Amino acid sequence: MKRRNFLSLTAGAAAATGLAACGSSGPSDTSSGSGSGGADAASYWFLSGPPGEPIRQGAVDRFNKTGNGTIKVTTFQNDTYKDKLKTALGAGQAPSIIWGWGGGGLKSYVEAGQVDDLTDWFAQNSAVKDRLFKASFGPATIDGKIYAMPAETVQPIVMLYNKEAFEKAGVSAPPQTWAELMEQVPKFNAKGIAPFSLAGQSRWTNMMWLELLFDRIGGPEVFGNAYNGQKDAWSNPAAIDALTKVQDLVKANGFIKGFASVTADSNADQALLYRGKAAMELHGSWSYGIIKAEGGSFIKDGKLGYASFPAVDGGKGDPTNAYGNAGQYLSIYSKASDKQKETAKAFFKTMLDDAEQQGWIESGGVPIVQGSNAKLANSPDKDFLNFIYDVSSKANNFGQSWDQALSPTAAETLLENIAKLFQLKVTPQEFATNMNAVIGK
Repeated sequence: MKRRNFLSLTAGAAAATGLAACGSSGPSDTSSGSGSGGADAASYWFLSGPPGEPIRQGAVDRFNKTGNGTIKVTTFQNDTYKDKLKTALGAGQAPSIIWGWGGGGLKSYVEAGQVDDLTDWFAQNSAVKDRLFKASFGPATIDGKIYAMPAETVQPIVMLYNKEAFEKAGVSAPPQTWAELMEQVPKFNAKGIAPFSLAGQSRWTNMMWLELLFDRIGGPEVFGNAYNGQKDAWSNPAAIDALTKVQDLVKANGFIKGFASVTADSNADQALLYRGKAAMELHGSWSYGIIKAEGGSFIKDGKLGYASFPAVDGGKGDPTNAYGNAGQYLSIYSKASDKQKETAKAFFKTMLDDAEQQGWIESGGVPIVQGSNAKLANSPDKDFLNFIYDVSSKANNFGQSWDQALSPTAAETLLENIAKLFQLKVTPQEFATNMNAVIGK
């Protein structure tokens, strides 16, 4: 899925579908640096394919020249990586440095004693922590302790809109509140324009609506309680309110007709937006790259607008809060040798240097470094990237995608019930009951 990875903003990314679809079908040993490092070399596995692989490899190459240790790299395709890592962890043979997405996956490693607690290390190396986005540490933190080094780029969920469609419907600006959003729906429908594009068949696209509504209405603790295993957490009044509001939007014909059969993998949801069939779309910031690659002159002609998800009147949530991918994460394998752990920590201190930041920016990403916006000035996409920087760096809380945060069992139940919720096949109360049944599983 493209939301898990990075899509280049360059024309060369037109055929790309993210890192999961790129790279070799199996592992590739691409170790580098002076000497092999022998048994003391720290091993590091990560995803293959552009744009991420060469940027990550470059960071390793520069570190291996410092004399502070040697890192040996092996790259894998997305699904192969997940399977290989699971097997390696089970066999006690995982890499010294574990690349991942944080959240639920990291929590399972912590509970199994497979990764080191880095809390004290970050306290002793405050300069490393302080230069990164505060919100990036959310998915790296389990039970108040930090178990991973935040890395790479940030990808928040944002509201994209077609300025031309707005003009046709006589709507001046994207909604600032949920009430305004609901008021705009009939105006677009009256002009034969769907208010929102939605790839409902993919299910996780629907989930983004709930993530932000839960947060805007009740704050991050509403989902946090479910994540932490609180009994009947999904029955929280704020949760029921959010579930009800999204069904109100469905009933008001807020989404493109037939949304349940639209797929995200085909980029059909973005196409509906830039072709003027839909006025708005709630999606990850990676959508910009898709639209730039496939939408002709839509962006160049200034027809794309973007904004944050609206506030909810009377809601307890901070409207600056964001959801999506707050970063990517590197953990240290608990069974690695002391020398390998020392090398990993030395590497962490060098990560996201100027060269690496520039690489991510050129790929269309915003590095999770405070002040990285100063490096965006020469990008042809600087306006959008600065917007993403502001959304991400100013977020008081940056929530992780729910299906990444939850266990695989709970995540699948969640996606099944989200599809039914949007298709009006379950009530908000039934949704909550079904989800309460898998809390902690």
